[in-house]
Amino acid sequence: MGSKPLNRRDLLKTSAAVAGGLSLGVAAPAIGGQQASESHHAPPSWPMIKGDKESNMVAYGDRSKYVTSVRIAHPVGGRPSPDQFGLTFHIATPLQDSVGVITPSSLHYVATTRGAFMPEINPKEHRLMIHGLVDRPLTFTMEDLKRLPSVTRLHFIECAGNRSSRAAKNVQQTHGMVGCAEWTGVLLSTLLKECGVKGSAKWFVAEGAEEVKGASSMPIAKAMDDCMVAYGMNGEPVRPQNGFPLRLMVPGFEGIFHTKWLQRIKIVDQYYVNYNDFGHLDQDAKVAALDYQIGPKSVITFPSGEQRLPGKGFYEISGLAWSGGGAIRLVEVSTDGGKKWNKAEFKGTPQRMAFTRFGCQWNWDGKETEILSRCTDELGQAQPTRTQIAKYWNQPYDETFRVPGLDNSVQPWHIAGDGKVTNGFA
Repeated sequence: MGSKPLNRRDLLKTSAAVAGGLSLGVAAPAIGGQQASESHHAPPSWPMIKGDKESNMVAYGDRSKYVTSVRIAHPVGGRPSPDQFGLTFHIATPLQDSVGVITPSSLHYVATTRGAFMPEINPKEHRLMIHGLVDRPLTFTMEDLKRLPSVTRLHFIECAGNRSSRAAKNVQQTHGMVGCAEWTGVLLSTLLKECGVKGSAKWFVAEGAEEVKGASSMPIAKAMDDCMVAYGMNGEPVRPQNGFPLRLMVPGFEGIFHTKWLQRIKIVDQYYVNYNDFGHLDQDAKVAALDYQIGPKSVITFPSGEQRLPGKGFYEISGLAWSGGGAIRLVEVSTDGGKKWNKAEFKGTPQRMAFTRFGCQWNWDGKETEILSRCTDELGQAQPTRTQIAKYWNQPYDETFRVPGLDNSVQPWHIAGDGKVTNGFA
């Protein structure tokens, strides 16, 4: 931002000057930029992309060496990862470096079933069997599935353990167990119609091919609504860590239901308790009722924990919002600890059960403050604060309070007078 403080009016003046300069053929310097020299220089000698002359192939594209975003092991309080055998179980996305709404496949969060090894599957040999309460049990090859009508949709997946804590330092630690990608595949309803679902069917059980079988029971109504059997992710085959060659997408439901390495679906007439359900079911009916669908959630990614503002002046606050209840309809941002809320701008059209990028213009006066965001989805569900959640559960709100079930509480970021950003819960 430079040494001189910048406010929104200065920014708009600068933008107008740049636009005017361009129209006259004299470009004014942009924010922090330098005047372009009129002298002509030879273009720099950039490294060229190399390929294989014999096969006429070029290697899989790498990112710039100056881009260093990486995933990290499950942030706070989770299972050690990597463990003593070098295996990883929970890997968090660097949301602080995210741009737009799509999480790159290589940076998408990963969770595995209770320490299972990731299977290496030959897609030519992989099969998906659908049986149980159907008229025609069928087994599909990958070739069979790709011959059927496909859909491409943007959806998030989020781990039930994705929540803030006082020990978390940054947004990757508080909210990194979530990602949003473009998924391509066949609607599960298409496959079930081929099989002919019996009237007595109430639930379906999805099973993966990992060593410790990942299986979950879900309502048949969800299967017939929007579930997808996906073989594509962000324009290429699903990555092995995310279920290659086939995974189940259950839009809006917590991540454990999005079965990876999908190999079997059984249609049943009652709820089956499976291995995945241990630790994800609660005897308290009030908790269990809230454990399927992810509530409306938002988080500011800039400025956020462990970042620093260089000085007072104009900034665009940026963040992400999502909900298992559908599309985001409203995001509000507070820059004074929740006393006043301002409507944020959507950076694109909100999609159902997908990330929505939002922004809010802010002229920081350089004083200590707290920033927060909250969202409302198309069902009218509003993101709560932790004090509101504690009141709902009739529990004291103190340093020992932990949200029962899924946690979609508002995340505060504290900004010190020197621009340093820290977790507002700390």
